[in-house]
Amino acid sequence: MNYKKLKKRSYEILEKGAPDDTWSRRVDFFIIFLIFLNILAVILESVRSLKEEYQLIFDFIELFSICIFSIEYVFRIWSITEKEEYSKPISGRLKYLFSFFSIIDLLAIVPAYIPLLATVDSRVIRGIRLVRLFRILKLSRYNRAFGLIRNVIRSKKEELVISLFAVLTLLVVASSLMYFIENKAQPEAFSSIPATMWWGVATLTTVGYGDVYPVTVLGKFMAGIMAILGVGLFALPAGILANGFGDNLDSKNQSKVCKHCGKNIDE
Repeated sequence: MNYKKLKKRSYEILEKGAPDDTWSRRVDFFIIFLIFLNILAVILESVRSLKEEYQLIFDFIELFSICIFSIEYVFRIWSITEKEEYSKPISGRLKYLFSFFSIIDLLAIVPAYIPLLATVDSRVIRGIRLVRLFRILKLSRYNRAFGLIRNVIRSKKEELVISLFAVLTLLVVASSLMYFIENKAQPEAFSSIPATMWWGVATLTTVGYGDVYPVTVLGKFMAGIMAILGVGLFALPAGILANGFGDNLDSKNQSKVCKHCGKNIDE
């Protein structure tokens, strides 16, 4: 097999190959299995007794996974020029490096190499090991649901930004007003505006942990108003996403219907 055929075949195996491509499906299933194995290992490794008893197994899973994911990453960069969008050898690969899937693949392997390249504190290493949970995002390459979520967020990004800005504005205003109202009565609980934002988040999301709450009449009145506003305002992003999912699914269903006869194309 020559260079061009090998690169093309590598691209077909790593990317979505034909439905009858046995090797492409085998590689996909293997990578998916390895991702789930990694997530399970990260979860079980947090149990001290299991970590002490099976440390060698956890280390082997990590080393094996890093080798596989690193090889996969290199092969994807090498063979991506088979795709028309990234066909140029240098600029195409550079463009792919900053794509969503490439960044996810990079996040899956970078944490393992940081302790080898630099001396870091043990607490930092523990934090880096938790970053391995990002490997679950690699499933978005193989699952249509992840793709649907990504498309919805992309199509509704302006509405989401506006709604999130409105939520943050209300949070800042509510926290600032509550700080000036309650600071004298409760200087420890409402010591500053940033500290009061904890109350703001708990109130606007209607969670209400009860660890911080107003005691003055004006504070209680304002807390009630903020709770009512929070119910509607925090529901906005959820409504926008639900509308986006509906539009996306409707467009897919319409594309399967013949424009002339109205019958399903699959029939």
